[in-house]
Amino acid sequence: MISEPRIEAPQIEEPEPNTITRPYRGLSVQEVDIPLTSAGIGCLLSRREIYRRTAFLVLRSHGQTAVVAVRPEDPDRLFSAVAELRVLSGPATTAWIDEPEADVGNATALASAAFTHHRDGVLAYVVQGRFEHVNFIWRPAPLTIRVTEVVPPHPPKLLAMAEQVVGYDEDLPPVDLTLDAVDVRELVAANPAAHYLLPCRGSGLPASPDVSFLDCHPPYRADWLLIGCERSRQFHQHFYGSQPRRVDLCPRARVAEGIQADALPGARVLAKCCLLERGIEVSGAAAVVPWGANLDEVRAALRALCGVPAVPVPAATTPGNPEAAPDAGP
Repeated sequence: MISEPRIEAPQIEEPEPNTITRPYRGLSVQEVDIPLTSAGIGCLLSRREIYRRTAFLVLRSHGQTAVVAVRPEDPDRLFSAVAELRVLSGPATTAWIDEPEADVGNATALASAAFTHHRDGVLAYVVQGRFEHVNFIWRPAPLTIRVTEVVPPHPPKLLAMAEQVVGYDEDLPPVDLTLDAVDVRELVAANPAAHYLLPCRGSGLPASPDVSFLDCHPPYRADWLLIGCERSRQFHQHFYGSQPRRVDLCPRARVAEGIQADALPGARVLAKCCLLERGIEVSGAAAVVPWGANLDEVRAALRALCGVPAVPVPAATTPGNPEAAPDAGP
């Protein structure tokens, strides 16, 4: 005998914003022929069993959609009666979206589909995406992460890597990546000089009588202006035995000084620094990865900024600081 599900004063709490079904096999889509009201849904589910992993039901009736949170009576049995339910969103506050290319296991993809099809008053966006799989997102509110990075090239590498991570890491909440560009050409234009010394040929300016590149170890000039970071200054000291006039372009220094362009209060920041050779460093709402970061490091930084446990990566190390190095024992 299937017991009556409890729908009065439900113990199932309303989801937090950005909630999705994780993994999305915990959501079941069912076509029904009832009015999608609390009473109609309660009556229907009083006669039904649910799979032990089902946490949410999407009910479809005559083109309308509702989202219901459910709890099975006995999660150890393959199927059992609905012990408790909460109607989260009825037809007036639920949107069904067909987005064939969306990865419905990815919160950012779900939020993107939701904002593309935004409708005032909607609480739950149900998305049928790639492989005709279905998931929903509740009150999407993506976290803004500013990626502070040197340009050119366009797009900058750190932003492209962050986008790649956001595209495959299904543990992350929805994320809105925004570029905070440290533009070498703008720094040159804002700092007139007889001659410029840039870190490398990837700096965006062509070689000319007025431009040299530090990685080519050009003949020393007393009148040049180095557009470079602390590591470039160290290279200059090693090559020429002197300290150059310098304009700093380090993304990490820019974050530390709080001058990221159009900064949003409370925004999280991802930056990189060549003084960090492996691992990540997190301080408050900022995470720093090495200049030559790999995807694991960028992933760990994004997870830290989003409050998601990080995937293990090598410990952060800096030259001349053996105490910070990982244990090399057996």
